[in-house]
Amino acid sequence: MVTNEKADCLFCAIIKGTVPSHKVYETERSFAFLDIMPTTEGHTQVIPKYHAETLADLPDEYLQDIGPVLKKIAKATGVEQYNVVQNNGKLAFQHIPHVHFHVIPKPNETEGLVLTVGQNWPQKKAENDALAATCTKMKGRL
Repeated sequence: MVTNEKADCLFCAIIKGTVPSHKVYETERSFAFLDIMPTTEGHTQVIPKYHAETLADLPDEYLQDIGPVLKKIAKATGVEQYNVVQNNGKLAFQHIPHVHFHVIPKPNETEGLVLTVGQNWPQKKAENDALAATCTKMKGRL
């Protein structure tokens, strides 16, 4: 059953069973199914049974349930290395507006999520004062 269901949401329809899926695992609050456009074999979507567009909108009890499900799915892929990816909003490459986590197996250097040389995470050196100011701002928002 989907809580806070949105009628036009693909993932809500998958949870309800009106759109078919290859269900791997399910709990009272979470649903895991194989991605139909997998990066590698075993690429799985883990979604809450609560319609929330972003992580900030998701009630904590659903997030608490998803953590152990992610671990089970990662183990079920049969590989020791994998990525867990979760995007929030279009600018962050979220394509389906329902919270979802990708568990992407990394069986070798060329398969799975690949960052090529020169295409690393964008990083820059931060000064200690700047980090302290950022930390203070973030703590104030908690």
